[in-house]
Amino acid sequence: MALQTLKRDASVDQIIEVMSSDGALILEDVVDEQRIDHCVAELKHFIDVTPLGRDDFTGRLTKRTGALAARSGTCRDFIVDEIILAAAESYLKPYSKKILLHLTQTILLQPGAAGQPFHRDRYAWGRHLPLTLEPQFNTIWALTDFTSMNGATRVIPGSHHWEHGREPNDSEVCVAEMSKGSVFLYSGSVIHAGGANHSEQNRLGLNITYCLNWLRQEENQYLSCPPEIARNFDPVLQDLLGYVQGDYALGYFSEPTDMTGQREVVSPSVLMNRND
Repeated sequence: MALQTLKRDASVDQIIEVMSSDGALILEDVVDEQRIDHCVAELKHFIDVTPLGRDDFTGRLTKRTGALAARSGTCRDFIVDEIILAAAESYLKPYSKKILLHLTQTILLQPGAAGQPFHRDRYAWGRHLPLTLEPQFNTIWALTDFTSMNGATRVIPGSHHWEHGREPNDSEVCVAEMSKGSVFLYSGSVIHAGGANHSEQNRLGLNITYCLNWLRQEENQYLSCPPEIARNFDPVLQDLLGYVQGDYALGYFSEPTDMTGQREVVSPSVLMNRND
């Protein structure tokens, strides 16, 4: 099965159709190079000082930099991109009324970086969730060109339908080659892995992922982007970070120092100066 590419103006229905059948696709030329370069400039210092990975999975020649909602205005725009957010909400709608921002992370593969082991991102929750339930909608934004030489993501389209334990063979592997500014979309259940960087330049991607709002987020957004930073954000982003009550009671809090009783079992949206 080949990895499909759609144009930026593809509809949500078209995206969901391919995601449902293949578990992954490339959305071409989503943003221009100027916005990408501005994003990289905002994050350059944080990426420069990030240590290399600690093992073969995180990558011994790979840097993973987070807290991007707090650190980059451009990343905040990418998180709430209209078409991608709508696709994420539609894809996960069968399993939850709302979704959350699960992870924000740049991934820089230095020359010589080895390929990552194949995996499913849903294993952040172990194998406790049934395979009939999809917990994630994920994106990798190409901040540089992604090629087979510099470590473009390897993916097995259709593998989100596989049972646990089935291993891919070489003929089933596709490489998510894409131009700077394009976005790789993939489910939490599709089998994939970062490629090896055999080039002489860094490969830089931006991993933004979304999950069901009743699951624990991989990146603790309340610490990575605390209320004093998130308070001035767009309410849509605040909700994705988790500063809203989910369903009937998920995520409420009681202010421990409040002596008036006014902040007992309240939505975290009150910390955003909202009353919803």
